Amino acid sequence: MPRVPSRNASFIHTLNGNFVDNAGRTLLLRGVNLSGSSKAPLHQPSQVLDGFWEEAEVGGESFIGRPLTLDDADEHLARLRGWGFNMLRFPVTWEALEHDGPEKYDYEFMDYTIEILRKCKAHGFKVYLNPHQDTWSRFSGGSGAPYWTLAACGLNPRAFSATQAAIIHCEYPTPATRDPAELPAMIWSTNYGRLVSHTIFALFFGGSTFAPKCIIDGVNIQEYLQTHFANAFGKLAERVAAAGDLLDEVVIGWDSMNEPAEGLISWDDLNAYPEKQGSTLKKGTVPSPAQSFRLGMGQAQTLDNYAFGSMGPKRDGSVTIDPNGVKVWADPSTEPEGIHPRWGWRRDPGWTLGTCVWALHGVWDVQSGYILQPDYFAHLPGTQEPVHFLRSFFLPQFAVYLKAIRTHHPQAIAFVQPPVFARPPPIPEELLKGRACYSTHYYDGLTLVTRHWNWFNADALGLLRGKYSSPIQALRIGESSIRKSLQSQLGYLKADATQLGALPPTGPARYPTIIGEIGTPFDMDSKRSYGYTDSGKYKGDYSRQERALDASLNAADGENCLNWTVWTYCPDSSHQWGDGWNLEDLSLWSGDDLRVGEAVKVPGLTPSKLAMGSLTRARASTLTISTLPAYSLPYSGSGFGGGKSVKDEPSVLLSFFTNGARAVRAFCRPWPVAVVGTPTNIQFDISKAVFHLTLKVNAGDVTVDDDEDDNDLLTGKRGLDKDNSLPTEMFLPLVHFASDACLGKALGSAVSDQVDDSLEPGQEGNSRGTSGTATPHAYTTSSLTLPLTSQVAPSPIVFKDDWYDIAVTVSEGRVELLASEQKLLWFYSVPADEKEDKELTIEVRRSSGAIKASALGLGYTTESKARDGCAGWLQEKGFLRDGWCPEGCSIM
Repeated sequence: MPRVPSRNASFIHTLNGNFVDNAGRTLLLRGVNLSGSSKAPLHQPSQVLDGFWEEAEVGGESFIGRPLTLDDADEHLARLRGWGFNMLRFPVTWEALEHDGPEKYDYEFMDYTIEILRKCKAHGFKVYLNPHQDTWSRFSGGSGAPYWTLAACGLNPRAFSATQAAIIHCEYPTPATRDPAELPAMIWSTNYGRLVSHTIFALFFGGSTFAPKCIIDGVNIQEYLQTHFANAFGKLAERVAAAGDLLDEVVIGWDSMNEPAEGLISWDDLNAYPEKQGSTLKKGTVPSPAQSFRLGMGQAQTLDNYAFGSMGPKRDGSVTIDPNGVKVWADPSTEPEGIHPRWGWRRDPGWTLGTCVWALHGVWDVQSGYILQPDYFAHLPGTQEPVHFLRSFFLPQFAVYLKAIRTHHPQAIAFVQPPVFARPPPIPEELLKGRACYSTHYYDGLTLVTRHWNWFNADALGLLRGKYSSPIQALRIGESSIRKSLQSQLGYLKADATQLGALPPTGPARYPTIIGEIGTPFDMDSKRSYGYTDSGKYKGDYSRQERALDASLNAADGENCLNWTVWTYCPDSSHQWGDGWNLEDLSLWSGDDLRVGEAVKVPGLTPSKLAMGSLTRARASTLTISTLPAYSLPYSGSGFGGGKSVKDEPSVLLSFFTNGARAVRAFCRPWPVAVVGTPTNIQFDISKAVFHLTLKVNAGDVTVDDDEDDNDLLTGKRGLDKDNSLPTEMFLPLVHFASDACLGKALGSAVSDQVDDSLEPGQEGNSRGTSGTATPHAYTTSSLTLPLTSQVAPSPIVFKDDWYDIAVTVSEGRVELLASEQKLLWFYSVPADEKEDKELTIEVRRSSGAIKASALGLGYTTESKARDGCAGWLQEKGFLRDGWCPEGCSIM
């Protein structure tokens, strides 16, 4: 590895498949996307038509206020830190930077972004910025690029709905009969299979190859678009660098373009839509490229129509679309003498407006509608050489973008994101330079599209990658089988990271993997949880969403030990319009879910005091549990009403963390933040509130002291002291491990009602202390040092007070609880033998059993565990009655 010139104690390295801190500890970076709301300006959610076109055509609106308003930022960031998150994926659209026209940058928005980033810094977050897009632009039914980029490609966006070149939420189903509340779930993503996305992504990535006549301002449209895209984000990087206190301390890297698409590049036959379901959803009308070409020129077409049910997409008749002569291509009169009067570019005379660019290049004949070159995009023009999109088109664009970023942020971690579910191409180390991360996405597609947590699912990724000869082989029945499948699929994605640095696929990855987006919809089952069904019986009951989200995040645990950023957190989420974009509804929090009578904000919480799940180095402690005088209190000095400090009110914090949160028990979960060694297995059982971590440690894992050279981490030189001075740090959420006393104060509930009755007897700790500084046994933690060869079964250490009620069992070492930081420290020795790998384990469980959702004020109507297999289906359909089948039965 190259020597990294870091003198910043918070610097994060990418080494040996992991994020690593400057002390040499393995880091897990977990958090959320902040925010889905950033796809549109503050007062222009996707369902609003008023001003949508008019503002865009004169330069658009500012995105100031995204992702958070300055007045509310501390409240939201404090909540996210309280959930344990230490990483933010920070979407920024190209439109937000350059909406007013080519090279007309919104510096006021960039400066506003810097103010928000400084608040992220104050709250202890690491951030990677994401150039976000979905199906190219807001004006083609998604998000991302400015309006003027569509005009630059010769398109007339006001004709998109009539030609079904794109489905636009605020005009759905047609501008004359609009009813945006009826937009079908995920129908926006079918835009990837329609004319605008097909065309514009082909121009963006491969215009020089496939559209050589498309010349604007003297360059091909590919160079024109890629240069403007790279320069816009380069300007933001320059502005962030000039701020002086954000690079590497807060902003650790930059994502590549969000979910890029191939467009028409690599398409085998323009007359046909692929038979196999790919990453583009089949739902509603499904035009072939040839049909899209004809529709774009105003010709009526009869299209296959698809419905998406529990077994996936299925043809459901046909629909005739008649644009009545409306063309998607801009009229030549819009650019007198080839110059656009608003945007100022000069179009080459060889690029004739009013005609489909693919007809202009001889791909098809407009008069007859006949496709002249059905395999035009499958081979390099004039040859029989097959097209390789990732290697020949994606990778060069990524290099252009990364160069623009690293000009101003030399140590930026390059987060690499290929198209959805695609394996990245081999990326040379000369481009990555020791600073990279694979940033793939994963969603449980069946749940996302059907808006229901099903008793069956499929290995979708394995199916797409040809693992099975028949779709039936990919079927998974029962919740336990589904959970295993999801974990296996994330394992496939983690293995793809070997492509970064172009390593052998069978070897270990050089760079870490982060699941940049993962999540579940909250408007399941016709918005059952919002009280929209069953006479409001299930209002506030997110138990199904909890099961779905826990299954996805559990998939990142196990042996995968993955980093992740959940999609999403929207400060303006609502039950009616979801995240404010195409009726997506994945926000972990909503103001519509706030409980009446509880504080929305926690007064007096100063950002500098927040350290939950912090990446700052924990102090090397010489205290044992028996001698620890009191918890370290980062909140002390933060005032509450009546002069009480947060030290006295953990219940207030618990209420704040849960109020408005949805499926909080699934995403606010325990995990190792910083590990001396390498985590090898993470297990967390929500139903039992049991967390288990296995790690391996060897002589090379001795942490680097502050006075040692930072580059010792990279060259292999480590400290000589084998008694490790720094601990492994774990986030332990109050949401799962709060004491009865804390719960009682938080919601005024009876202590006897707090324990989850579904737990088996005898799962609690052997004994309980009377306070957080007492131990239930005669020994102190410093004497609890058990080698792996010991035949003595370790006994649990119990912490119980106004904050926590936990029993901790370690295979070796000592533990220290920093309650107000929701953090457990684990100190242990590192083996001296260079050849020895030592395996260590720790288990944390709530002493008196898992907390009921009702005790957290979550409003669940039932605590019953989901049934597996046919039993689950019978129960879901109401055919399985109590007593008919033992609870432990699972018919697979």
